[in-house]
Amino acid sequence: MTDEEALEFAEQVFDRARAGDAPMLDRLLENGLTPNLRNHKGDTLLMLASYHGHQDAVRVLLKHKADPELRNDNGQSPIAGAAFKGDLETVKILVEAGAEVEGASADGRTALMMAAMFNRTAIVDYLISKGANPHIQDAKGVTPLMAAQTMGATETAEQLTRLGA
Repeated sequence: MTDEEALEFAEQVFDRARAGDAPMLDRLLENGLTPNLRNHKGDTLLMLASYHGHQDAVRVLLKHKADPELRNDNGQSPIAGAAFKGDLETVKILVEAGAEVEGASADGRTALMMAAMFNRTAIVDYLISKGANPHIQDAKGVTPLMAAQTMGATETAEQLTRLGA
């Protein structure tokens, strides 16, 4: 296989993760594909499947030992991507597989902050029930409540206020 063919194959694999093609990913992983393959942005297959809400693909990747803590070049984790998109089921799958609830990107933002910023009330409840700290601060001292208020996410701001954040 030439370098060009290898790059084309890799891009097709990332497309399968984005599309949620769990059966194809399972076959590729069974035949030796590394579960932590990264693209030019540092995104893993798990990051792409999580971000796009493909729970079956997420489960397949985790079954093959994809690391739920690997971050992309921007420091974003699969759980933060799922929280941003509002996908509670994917967040749950990742937490059950060992994703760090308090894991932060390089700027200190956590999945809880992402959920709070985008009015993802069910995810805020779930993450706090799993130990996420509602008082945590990012690198600039911003808390989940402050992030929600800044973004105009009134429901999560009220929710966090009721929780004493």
